[in-house]
Amino acid sequence: MATTIAKAADGVDARDYAARITHVSKSFDAPGGRNTVLDDITLDVAPGEFVTLLGASGCGKSTLLNLVAGLDLPTAGTISTQGRPALMFQEHALFPWLTAGKNIELALKLRGVPKAGRRQAAEELLELVRLAGAHGKRVHELSGGMRQRVALARALAQDSRLLLMDEPFAALDAITRDVLHDELTRIWRETQVSVLFVTHNVREAVRLAQRVVLLSSRPGRVAREWTVDIAQPRRIEDAAVAELSVEITEQLRGEIRRHGQH
Repeated sequence: MATTIAKAADGVDARDYAARITHVSKSFDAPGGRNTVLDDITLDVAPGEFVTLLGASGCGKSTLLNLVAGLDLPTAGTISTQGRPALMFQEHALFPWLTAGKNIELALKLRGVPKAGRRQAAEELLELVRLAGAHGKRVHELSGGMRQRVALARALAQDSRLLLMDEPFAALDAITRDVLHDELTRIWRETQVSVLFVTHNVREAVRLAQRVVLLSSRPGRVAREWTVDIAQPRRIEDAAVAELSVEITEQLRGEIRRHGQH
């Protein structure tokens, strides 16, 4: 029977990891039988670690992120996290009838922050994502990149030690995405939050992460991991980033070819 828990299991100190995924599988009912999306995934995210999940479309990256977030339950295996994770999607999911600041204040309210302190806390978070002065702006007044900054500030307002990001920059143009890569790296280093980041962009994965985890094509399994020993800050065009990206891309292509042969 599958279980999802929010504390350490088997006597392990929860401070040793931000997330612990142990022999996790996920299947769905489908015409003709069960459709297995994830198969026996085991993966730890250390406190303060930045991990990217990479794989072909449909390999189960987002499904795994949803399981870690507690939005669904695994068919088998266990998932343990330090407290409740914060989740950021590809779409900003901001409430359009609220200002930027009020979107963040809502997250603070749900966290139990007293009303008297919410405005200042929201303004501090906006300053952290370099949107000082944007508290009163409506969502339609913000660019795509600014909306994602507000969404990031709202996620950080949950004061979680684990931030789950599901292709948050995929819909942005290349220049805006490049700027937000820098900003996310800075915020991660300042806050020391753990990040599990889903992407299908190999260079994005290498630019951001301390560790890149490649999932095989469906059913998703951990095919390979890379430790990224490239000094931060990194640029997407750096030679070392490009070199490792080529290696990972070749492995990814192999997984896609294998999937196509079945």
